[in-house]
Amino acid sequence: MTDAAIRGASARVVLRGGTIVDASGERRADVVIEGACIVAVGEAASQAGDTVVDCTGRLVMPGFIDAHSHVDGLLHDESVQRSLLRQGVTSVITGQDGVSYAPGDGAYASEYFAAVNGPHPTYSGNGVAGYLAAADGTSRVNAAYLVPAGTVRFEVCGRAQGPADDEHLEAMSALVREGMRDGAVGLSTGLDYVPGIFQGIDEIAALCAPVAAAGAVYVSHMRGGYEANSAAGIDEIAAIARGAGALAGAELRVHVSHFHAEADILLAQLDELAASGVDATFDAYPYIRGCSLMSMPLLPPELSAQPVDDVLLALSDPAERDRLRRDWFPRVARNPSLGPDWPRMISLSHLSAPELSWAHGLTLAQAAERAGVDVIDFVLDTLLACRLRANVIMAVRYDRPVAELARIFAHPGHVGGSDGIFIGAHPHPRARGAFARFLREFVRESATWSWSDAVQHLSAAPAARFGLGRRGAIEPGSVADVIVVDPDAVADAATYEQPLRDSVGIDDVFVAGIQVLSAGELVGAASDLDTPSLELPGRGLRRAEPDHHPSTERSIT
Repeated sequence: MTDAAIRGASARVVLRGGTIVDASGERRADVVIEGACIVAVGEAASQAGDTVVDCTGRLVMPGFIDAHSHVDGLLHDESVQRSLLRQGVTSVITGQDGVSYAPGDGAYASEYFAAVNGPHPTYSGNGVAGYLAAADGTSRVNAAYLVPAGTVRFEVCGRAQGPADDEHLEAMSALVREGMRDGAVGLSTGLDYVPGIFQGIDEIAALCAPVAAAGAVYVSHMRGGYEANSAAGIDEIAAIARGAGALAGAELRVHVSHFHAEADILLAQLDELAASGVDATFDAYPYIRGCSLMSMPLLPPELSAQPVDDVLLALSDPAERDRLRRDWFPRVARNPSLGPDWPRMISLSHLSAPELSWAHGLTLAQAAERAGVDVIDFVLDTLLACRLRANVIMAVRYDRPVAELARIFAHPGHVGGSDGIFIGAHPHPRARGAFARFLREFVRESATWSWSDAVQHLSAAPAARFGLGRRGAIEPGSVADVIVVDPDAVADAATYEQPLRDSVGIDDVFVAGIQVLSAGELVGAASDLDTPSLELPGRGLRRAEPDHHPSTERSIT
């Protein structure tokens, strides 16, 4: 693969004989790509020098947009790129849950979210502009960015746990405004993480005022554990929207991250938001179990907020361990998502300590029994050994059948998000399977969606919601982020037992007109190149104005 081939030659690419699917419906047509854009849709006559991809029997669809992804520091990783592209994901929204690298030097996220996002290979500062610039040309996948409110607070307030004063609020708001100017698509909070758990409604509303003024989106990992406790989180979102709107003199659009709850609870809460006048969307993934830092549900936030060495010192102190056993772990048993059976509800996904590799995939109860220790001691010993660099998969107390998930995904405000975490020897299968699972389970098998509905939920709607420009449609003038799907074969292969398997049935993918996946393999993989530093077509996506979204016109040019 030559340098020119990776960057794209001047010849046209013709996707011939497939069925075009976008949010408006399906039709048989050829698709012609020149440069980074689709230039024609219809019957395309052959020209000398054309690169032709036979799409007979397959669907030609706009690339999917993962509205909630944790590949912030892994965009350069070819195995991650391959896993995303084989699901049809060509763009991701990063900066989730209130914690990521920018603004600042990235040290806080690299420490606290080490088991979620990992360290960034090149970012060392220069804010959102620096993060997006670091994404330009270094991946086959595009990345947009949310300003993380927790990181903003850390940059201004450090590890303080009290309310921010007026001076701090102004300094934090200035960082958010700068992020909006640099092209961020919104602001995220993680209100079960630190320092987000210490941020109140007034503080978040003040940080969201620049977001509302820019026409961007407030994205919230709600406070309180979701599930039966979702009403409290939704009420807080509504209050934040009102407060930010009043400060900015503009409506604040909101988006609920990984909204998981029983369908009746979730749909009722969305109705309540709509009735209160809040413009809200949400993402949800096609799995029941969640995944997060081990420390998030199992340590008090006041302790997690401390520097790692201070936390480890506390976990080494017999008196502190006795206090946690007496005062904290009874609260863990009252967690609305987990309940008293939490040792059997939580399984081990990533443990950075090599001596604990035997425990990957086991529940806490199983691992503690195998280690011959009490489960609370096992938890604290494991966090010590891993220096907190551990993540876990969490089951929920009540199983949810496909039919109940289908009710959630049928909501017009739903968009696809994986919440994918790629770090770990035994990760959640959603990272490598979520989008293919949507297609297998909710299009082909249950008919919850048509293929056109799938494009709406997984591509067109998130492109519009997050201001990603001319993406989400197969039409002249759209950016040529395009996937070719075998409708009979597309499926997720990753499972809870074997979570590292890539999806199947999406073998040809284009990003900005460049073929990045061919026959299911990366085009121009580093192992195949003499020059591994070639520029790739993925870009840091800067927020576009709403009128840059593709029109509904379907004519050939």
